[in-house]
Amino acid sequence: MRQLMVYSLIATLALAGCATTPQDGTQTDRSRTVGGAVLGGIIGGILANNTGSRSTGRTAAGVIGGAVVGGAIGNSMDKKEEKIRQISADRDAKGMEVERMREDLLRVSVSSEASFAFDRAEIKPEFKPTLDKVASVLRDDPNVRITIIGFTDNIGSEDYNQRLSERRAQATADYLISRGVGASQILTKGLGESEPRASNATEEGRAQNRRVEIYLQQT
Repeated sequence: MRQLMVYSLIATLALAGCATTPQDGTQTDRSRTVGGAVLGGIIGGILANNTGSRSTGRTAAGVIGGAVVGGAIGNSMDKKEEKIRQISADRDAKGMEVERMREDLLRVSVSSEASFAFDRAEIKPEFKPTLDKVASVLRDDPNVRITIIGFTDNIGSEDYNQRLSERRAQATADYLISRGVGASQILTKGLGESEPRASNATEEGRAQNRRVEIYLQQT
């Protein structure tokens, strides 16, 4: 185990020099990439040890190999996050929020006011250019898994809201697919009114609850 931790540290320090630095000069991307390297290195070492081999060389290879994979995942997601944050900053992308959930997972939330008309599941024409830009980030990477989840407020029956949330999630998926994103990469789900972000007692709260969330997971 002591050797495992040493190899993990070596792999992490080696990959730290390869991490990217964002344009504003902060160390956010570097720390995330190194974090992925640490996790990947430890996992790689555990896998190497579990093979039953007593070879120090094989254990080291497992640690460094795991670190390379973990660092690559973190670095790839860093780049996607930067691009999508740039998209969300556009004036036409109002109602779009981006949040890094963990090293390999990014959440993009879009208010239904920005993307759908009331009680409809057709994407608004004015929101399509934003989705075009999102598609351009995703379509060239077959290793990103996309989960699209629709949500509603509590106006109307629970069954109706469930179906509406499903239709909106599928409409978003269909549009991304029409712009070249692989259909096999996308999973859709509707959660209706079951997971509100805010109280449904006010219009402001209901507006927050009507949304589509796009989860991007790097594999």
